[in-house]
Amino acid sequence: MKNLKKNCKLALVQAAPVLFESMASTEKAISLIEEASKKDVELIVFPELFVPGYPYGMTFDFTVGSRKEPGRIDWKYYYDNSIIIPGKETEALGAAAKKANSYVSIGVSERDATSATLYNSNIIFSPEGELVSVHRKLKPTGAERVVWGDAQSGYFPVADTPWGPMGSMICWESYMPLARVALYDKGVTLYISPNTNDNEQWQATIRHIAIEGHCYFINSDMYFTKDMYPKHLKTYEEIEKLPEVVCRGGSCIVDPYGNYVTEPVWDKEEIIYADLDMDKVPMSRMEFDACGHYARPDILLFDYIDE
Repeated sequence: MKNLKKNCKLALVQAAPVLFESMASTEKAISLIEEASKKDVELIVFPELFVPGYPYGMTFDFTVGSRKEPGRIDWKYYYDNSIIIPGKETEALGAAAKKANSYVSIGVSERDATSATLYNSNIIFSPEGELVSVHRKLKPTGAERVVWGDAQSGYFPVADTPWGPMGSMICWESYMPLARVALYDKGVTLYISPNTNDNEQWQATIRHIAIEGHCYFINSDMYFTKDMYPKHLKTYEEIEKLPEVVCRGGSCIVDPYGNYVTEPVWDKEEIIYADLDMDKVPMSRMEFDACGHYARPDILLFDYIDE
């Protein structure tokens, strides 16, 4: 492992986007980047699909074997507010990262520039404002597959940072064991998880992964409420059935030993600040290095010998 910068000053943003509005969500993100930069942070992390929001609870009128026109209209509205990369939104976010002199990680709904396919993506900007990483979610979860497509394997990068390789696993990608191993094999020290998981079981998951990968787990969760949805949606009756608080948040940071650096934050918007001791990463791998001295990749060859 290369030498790591000793400390990482981090701002973890738990906030609600302007649902289904790409430029308004981008402008809110820029405002939050500017606010976080006042603390001289070096890394700013946003949740999954901050631009233009997560369409929780919506079916877009999909049923097995049929679709309906109102759902198509709502999907087209979400499609129109998904962003092309690079584009005007990424240009504005890159400029904000440069002004803040900070790495910025943010989740977006990406619209392919050639096809009509959408991808649940996480993008990372350098302190110079350059777009250094575009990760598309490998396998959308459950009914997400009616909105976003599967990513190609080439869209699973890490960013080279002063604190070591930094990568992201979006939401339930973290439940894919071989995908986690692929990220560990890249030497990831900062594991960013943009997600929409506000349940107790997820907290157990993130602490396990921090120990398994002996890396910092940055749990970046959504917070938003029912009244934030656009009222003009053709399928708004689905929204009316949701609880008042749709996603409670739970954003936090876990160290390489599985301990909370910051406790989960619930039911509000907040910027969480932390100073990460990066020496903990190599020190924690003394007795367990998942893709180094504690690895046995040969057992995945399935070359069984009959006795």
